[in-house]
Amino acid sequence: MSATLHRLPELVPPPTELPPRVAALRAEVRAFLEEERAAQLWVPRADAWLSGWDERFTRELGRRGWLGMTIPQEYGGHGASPLDRYVITEELLAAGAPVAAHWIADRQIGPTLMRFGTDVQRRRFLPGIAAGEVYFGIGMSEPDAGSDLAGVRTRAERVDGGWELTGTKVWTSGAHHAHAFFALARSAPRDERHRHAGLSQFIVLLDSPGVQIRPIRLLTGAHHFNEVVFDRAFVPDDMVLGEIGAGWRQVTGELAFERSGPERFLSTFPLLAALVGELAGTRGAEREIGGLVARLWTLRRMSLAVAGSLESGEAPELAAAVVKDLGTRYENEVIDVARLLVATPPDPGAGSGYARLLADAVLHAPGFTLRGGTNEVLRGIVARGMGLR
Repeated sequence: MSATLHRLPELVPPPTELPPRVAALRAEVRAFLEEERAAQLWVPRADAWLSGWDERFTRELGRRGWLGMTIPQEYGGHGASPLDRYVITEELLAAGAPVAAHWIADRQIGPTLMRFGTDVQRRRFLPGIAAGEVYFGIGMSEPDAGSDLAGVRTRAERVDGGWELTGTKVWTSGAHHAHAFFALARSAPRDERHRHAGLSQFIVLLDSPGVQIRPIRLLTGAHHFNEVVFDRAFVPDDMVLGEIGAGWRQVTGELAFERSGPERFLSTFPLLAALVGELAGTRGAEREIGGLVARLWTLRRMSLAVAGSLESGEAPELAAAVVKDLGTRYENEVIDVARLLVATPPDPGAGSGYARLLADAVLHAPGFTLRGGTNEVLRGIVARGMGLR
């Protein structure tokens, strides 16, 4: 019991309050989004941070200074607080705006480069990320390994001037558009007693020789995911990220950014907002809608607490895993409630915006609890962190 109590603060970081100054920033973002929607430059989507690839929109955010906000000014960023960035990202997600082009680069590539990258790497990539002109993917998951990153089999072999990568990555969102990604590879023979040892990270340019990108299409034919195959792809020494052999430690820090943000519970918020509109003037759904809104508020408080910890320089992996586990299950429950409360036409194209959003959400729902680590893996991480296994 004492061990559990000792670890509890890592699951529940201190509450974080948004500073008063962000109210003006929030109002500015909302006004911009309203102008964009009024001009019909895009339509709201569920799961827009995966499916809404719009480079014009991303460049416009960069022009307004709303990308790379936490990157220091010397690297093209704005030196702002993670809480300022939090306000912008939750407004973009709540609106269902097309943010996929910059999402990964802005969310975790920039902070990871600041934490582990060299000055050369930072100057090469960070200004473009802040401008909305450089796009990244993530190369972690593999066939037959999935969320178990200790099972990584992609090999990195030392050669003159760098490393050669051989292996396959899967579920790489946006790789067919992206310029580069971080690849986790095994740079030393696997040790069964220490399965996370011997892993390293590399910055791979996706147009390099020996790199092949193959689409993984949804049932609808939509193309967001990819398989990335390395056939002795060369990575020079100056594109090694951090330390050789420290890949596991680096990745777990990176995953705190990936798992704890508002995208882990707001992917279906546009659908929830549309559902409330559909139910306007009716009675009998107060319990279901009230329950969803209450849980949404709780998840937001948890996510904000993690953002506050990140601002303090911490890497709250356990708390981030909890947010991701609870948040992605919540996103699926929004869909379940929507399908229960409102009948929709069989052809979403013939129905309202609500019907389109519901169809969008249903098609993307299978990925909610997979990307960023399955719920089963996340619960194992939490249990291990609390000393329960």
